[in-house]
Amino acid sequence: MAAKRSGTRSTRSQRAGSVPQPRSETPLSLERIAATAVELLDVHGVDGLTMRRLADRLGSGVMSLYWHVDTKEDVFDLALDMVLEYRGQPQAAGTQDWRAEVIHILEDWRAQMLRHPWSASLLPSRALGPNILYRLELLGKTLSGAGVADANLNVAIWSLWNHVMGATITRASFDLSNDDQAAAQQRLHLSERYPTIERSRLPLDNDWDGVFRKGLDFLLDGLAPKP
Repeated sequence: MAAKRSGTRSTRSQRAGSVPQPRSETPLSLERIAATAVELLDVHGVDGLTMRRLADRLGSGVMSLYWHVDTKEDVFDLALDMVLEYRGQPQAAGTQDWRAEVIHILEDWRAQMLRHPWSASLLPSRALGPNILYRLELLGKTLSGAGVADANLNVAIWSLWNHVMGATITRASFDLSNDDQAAAQQRLHLSERYPTIERSRLPLDNDWDGVFRKGLDFLLDGLAPKP
């Protein structure tokens, strides 16, 4: 996991409070910068986000941005943490169903990243922000309450992390048309070298949500307390 960079952002923020902004500019804030960065990343992707483009969208000067963030890397951190915020299950306060809680945490996490596909490519290389840390804390607390021993807690969390990340990246990057999938299935049939995946019709399986959920059930079955 990437090491957290030195905490100069707060220094920048404090400095921003003491330096008057040009009157023609709408006041900037970290939240507004993050929200605008998310909009740009959704349209242009990671490579398309520049400080100049961000400043133009915000209606500010580039130098004004640098009173709030040190580098574009800080902008990525802010945008990523914003889209990974977890608000919990509104209808399930105080639920005792640990599996339902874990499933909701992870399905919500995957859904957020699919809405913002750039987030899946950024997350493995970024410092963990407060929102993803809260999600992992809640996940760990729920698993621990379900009986997962501390000695196995990290293995459980990383296994679930890998399931979410793998499913998200695969879904976001899989770009075969129906014709391409049918052709792939036909090649399996003609080769006669892959009878198992030909029989299961693997190239034609588009049930991404179902595969994610069933795979998650397999993992949770292994984590369930033994009678």
